Amino acid sequence: MIDVNQLRKGTTFLEENQIYKVLTYTHTKPGRGNATIRVKVRNMRTGSTIELTYNSGMQVQDIRVEYHNVQYLYEDGEFLTFMDMDSYEQPQIRKDVFGDDALYLRENLELKLSSYEGEIIDYELPLTIDYEVTDSEMAIAGDTANNPQKKVTIETGLQVQVPMFINVGDTIRVKTEDNSYVTRV
Repeated sequence: MIDVNQLRKGTTFLEENQIYKVLTYTHTKPGRGNATIRVKVRNMRTGSTIELTYNSGMQVQDIRVEYHNVQYLYEDGEFLTFMDMDSYEQPQIRKDVFGDDALYLRENLELKLSSYEGEIIDYELPLTIDYEVTDSEMAIAGDTANNPQKKVTIETGLQVQVPMFINVGDTIRVKTEDNSYVTRV
């Protein structure tokens, strides 16, 4: 058990048989009375986000989350298959767990999965990933005012806004946090 005052961003805990991960933490101390702790949390099983309020001094059940470095292998309909880099096991995860982030996955991409008691509850993509451009809008000659951008499609089908000089066949680095172009590789 840990005190709610120790909850910080990224902390994972168990309450009412649900696994929560802290997204934001706020500590409020009114003039009188006990302090209150407000945390915005994501339910790791359902993906929903809620806000919880605790009085100072309350406790929650902390859990030990295990991390595994895995390599993405392939998509099989509704499941994504990975290979654990240490044990060579091949866990499968429903595609809807990744949501839109599934468009970042390409063969042999290494990422981190976190699990609790054998149940995979979360994933962590690399900060940046390199992709080949497979389709591009045409750049218009003379359109150079105010840092012009165009849309390109990368090998996974994801669309990214890039500078006009990027062409089909170029390799670009994409930031997974906000789907933004970083540089040409």
